[in-house]
Formats: sequence, C-alpha cells, structure tokens
Amino acid sequence: MFLLKNLRILRNERGISQQKLADIIGMTQSSINGYENHNIEPDIATLMKIADYFETSVDFIVGHTHIRRKIEEVSEFALNEQEAVLINRYRTLAVSSRKAIDNMIVEMIKS
Repeated sequence: MFLLKNLRILRNERGISQQKLADIIGMTQSSINGYENHNIEPDIATLMKIADYFETSVDFIVGHTHIRRKIEEVSEFALNEQEAVLINRYRTLAVSSRKAIDNMIVEMIKS
C-alpha cells in the first residue's frame, strides 16, 4: 500500500506528469515517483503543498478519507434542515462553482 494512495489519481485527473507536479511544488520528479511507488514518506510541508495544489486535504491524499474537498474552518450555526442540505451541496462544489454561487448571491442581495 502506498502512503500517498490518491496522489497518482489526482495527478492523472489533472493530466499532469510527475515532473510537472514536481516543478509546481518545488520537488524533484524522483521524489514524486518515490511517493507514488516506493513508500517514501514526504514531510508535512510537502503534503500540504500537494494538498493545496489539488485543492484537497492531506487526509484524502493519504487515503484517510474519501472526501475530496479541502477541509475548511466552519462556524457553528443553528441551521434548519433545508439550510443544512444547501450547505452540504455547496461544500461539494469545485472552488470555481462556489465563486459563481457567491457572486450570484451578492448580485441578488443588491437587487
């Protein structure tokens, strides 16, 4: 079992090579290869760079969760059932989709 079991999946989904990812996060291609294939463990700073690049969590990269979205700080609110459903749907959206929804809400409030 590889330490970074989802790294290859994320990299392939983005269509980038090990070398391209290495260049982006300031590593060598052989380091990325080691993380994917040889049970070499990166330090936490490297894991965070990888997670930030793929807009996910360290937990997802190492296979500790199946939830792909980045873990965000949240405030506790008393939500009704409909609000909770909307928040959960929003959290599954890609960052670009969240921004579009945010902009739409701002425009609706202005009206």
